[in-house]
Amino acid sequence: MELVDISPRLHMLRFSIGQAYLWRDGGELTLVDAGHRDAAPEIERAIRSLGLSPGALRRIVLTHCHRDHVGAAGELAARYGAEVLAHRLDAPVVRGERPVPQPVLLDWEIPLYEHGLTVPQAPPTRVDRELDEGDELPFGDGARVLHTPGHTDGSIAVHLPRHGVLFVGDTLAAVGEITLGVFHVDRGRAQESMHRLVALDPAPSTVCYGHGDPTPGFGGLAPSPGT
Repeated sequence: MELVDISPRLHMLRFSIGQAYLWRDGGELTLVDAGHRDAAPEIERAIRSLGLSPGALRRIVLTHCHRDHVGAAGELAARYGAEVLAHRLDAPVVRGERPVPQPVLLDWEIPLYEHGLTVPQAPPTRVDRELDEGDELPFGDGARVLHTPGHTDGSIAVHLPRHGVLFVGDTLAAVGEITLGVFHVDRGRAQESMHRLVALDPAPSTVCYGHGDPTPGFGGLAPSPGT
């Protein structure tokens, strides 16, 4: 795992597939997504390398229910008492009460999807708070939840308007260029969610993706690959 400093308060944790983000509010930490199932030791080492304690982890916000995002959330929450948050439509999947929804794949997505299945399946994970559109979260001086269905029914973005930061999960990706993400259960709804995020006011100055490096806003958004 690679630790990348985005700003004094924001750090990216890059895994072999996908990434998570660590946000600092004084002595409190918030993790946005939680990597793969076995990532807890790597995340703990990354936090300690910043001179911080994993015990300061207060919450883990899941942008959606996929294995490379839920991964270590349960283990970290159990160890440090952190609250796990997910949208109400994805929460039953995170808890293991419903199966992970299958995406409608384009032909060119199939080999990429099969490669992603090499990530260990996330264990059933408790959800302490179910989120919905417009909820405010107690970090980043008022983080706001945006429901962005399409990648999964309960996908969310998290906007920190006072800091110009937007976490988009897998609705968009920035692998080479900014574009619509992949592996959506409803590609049309994902495109609608993407357009909503791009038009967000106030416009974010730092956009953080589940796959790809953060970008300064959405400049250079590319057309969506073949439909």
